Amino acid sequence: MGTYLSTPKTEKQTADGEGARVRYGLASMQGWRTTMEDAHTAMPQLDERTSFFAVFDGHGGKAVAKFCAKHLHMQFLRSAAYCSGDLASSARKAFLRMDEMMKGQRGWRELAELGEKGPKFTGMLESIIWSPKAGDADKLGDGWHSEEGPHSDFSGPTCGSTACVAIIRNDQLVVANAGDSRCVISRKGRAHDLSRDHKPELQSEKERIENAGGYIVAGRVNGSLNLTRAIGDMEMKENKLLPAEKQTVSAEPEVNTVTLSEDDEFIVLACDGIWDCMSSQQVVDFVHEKLKTEDSLSAVCEKVLDRCLAPESGGEGCDNMTMILVVLKKPTDSAATSSSEQSPVTPTKSAATASSEQSAVTDEEMRPSEPDAPKTPSSSK
Repeated sequence: MGTYLSTPKTEKQTADGEGARVRYGLASMQGWRTTMEDAHTAMPQLDERTSFFAVFDGHGGKAVAKFCAKHLHMQFLRSAAYCSGDLASSARKAFLRMDEMMKGQRGWRELAELGEKGPKFTGMLESIIWSPKAGDADKLGDGWHSEEGPHSDFSGPTCGSTACVAIIRNDQLVVANAGDSRCVISRKGRAHDLSRDHKPELQSEKERIENAGGYIVAGRVNGSLNLTRAIGDMEMKENKLLPAEKQTVSAEPEVNTVTLSEDDEFIVLACDGIWDCMSSQQVVDFVHEKLKTEDSLSAVCEKVLDRCLAPESGGEGCDNMTMILVVLKKPTDSAATSSSEQSPVTPTKSAATASSEQSAVTDEEMRPSEPDAPKTPSSSK
């Protein structure tokens, strides 16, 4: 049945967790697709003051999405901009760094290990043969490009992934997005898009594509990709005369910074498997209703996925689906949490947990009109 299964896979990966400033739940489901290419990261306490959440929607394979879920938050932390408090610049650098890291022997090996079963074994074998000695890696900084081997000239993956990241520090919310995943905030029950979907019909995106030597046919970049920004897709980033942010397809995120207020209730990050089926306001309304009846935030996410799943294959509701629901605590709730020991992330089904008891989970796998950038909702109405 082409890219679809005869029966959808409705088993869901779920997790719930809590930090000083937020509570969150998430759910992901393969659905009708033959493979699961979504991934996500959920860290309510990236550090003492910062929460980090992200969804990644892969295309052409799952490896890039899983690579981002594994590494993007670490590059965000390591940036000098992060240390100085510039979260927006740190996010931008982390997105662009993903493309750099996926090149060469080390990039090929990591992608192979995260990808399909055949290349995965080869990647694991090459990690034994070609990995640099620990001492050598230490001498070379992070040691990322110190590996040499048969894939040292690897130019990067032809598959790719969207990335939509929400970072919360105190009353500041930073959203970085590349692709058509989306972040929405509920403010007094109204949905406000904090990212915009990067599609070929956006005039500013079309101009960049054409200036880089690309073209748009039937709503697709170079006749193949139906979004204009993504991590990976290196065959669309080969113009050596242009910087990374000017390529036909760019990994540079649009970054939106919002000051949170008492009116803000929750944030939703989701891949387009959700947004193809429900508008931002419909999701916000649905979540408000389910928060009254469900016992956990992940259960609310599960209900959204079930609501979007198509009854038969073909068309909307047949994509992979991933959603993270982040509830913003009020100051009294935050004070109560900070006075006690932080609750660790609690996966309820299948999830990989980072060593710091945060969850960097990978799955097995306001939308403003052009040309305005994503708008910041006013603090009250």
